[in-house]
Amino acid sequence: MELLFSVLEAIWLSFPDSLVEATYNIISVFKKAAVIDDGIFYGANVDKIFNKEQWDEKISEAKKDGKMVIVNFSSAWCDPCRVIAPFFAELSAKYPSFIFLAIDVDQLSDFSASWDIQATPTFFFLKDGQTLDKLVGSENMELEKKLIEFVNGSINRERSLESDLH
Repeated sequence: MELLFSVLEAIWLSFPDSLVEATYNIISVFKKAAVIDDGIFYGANVDKIFNKEQWDEKISEAKKDGKMVIVNFSSAWCDPCRVIAPFFAELSAKYPSFIFLAIDVDQLSDFSASWDIQATPTFFFLKDGQTLDKLVGSENMELEKKLIEFVNGSINRERSLESDLH
């Protein structure tokens, strides 16, 4: 990855100064934020979960801090997962009041099976350890739309209205 960034920097040095500066800034951000692990892009505020203990720790942290958790169940071989992963990382930087987690379904297969993952990517929206919503697929706009609904509180209000009616 470092070699790729170096090559791109060398190419862009032949462009006008303003373009070189803008491109350099973009490269710097990606160098700081991006990590490619097993073909999946992690970065910004996305924590990769490696085991159940780490999961429990993050969920406990979220409960203590009153934060929502957005979980991305994905896989290294999944092209749609690789496509949406940078956007997921971008959202984590844009919405720091949420905790963003990434789980490779192949590395944590038993744990992923307990969540009944039928397709990747699958996103879960959790509050106090409870599932509030789920999204299957790699549609950037749908993912951000759902996140914005939680930011605005509209889904929480709908959920509480539903529970009041039952």
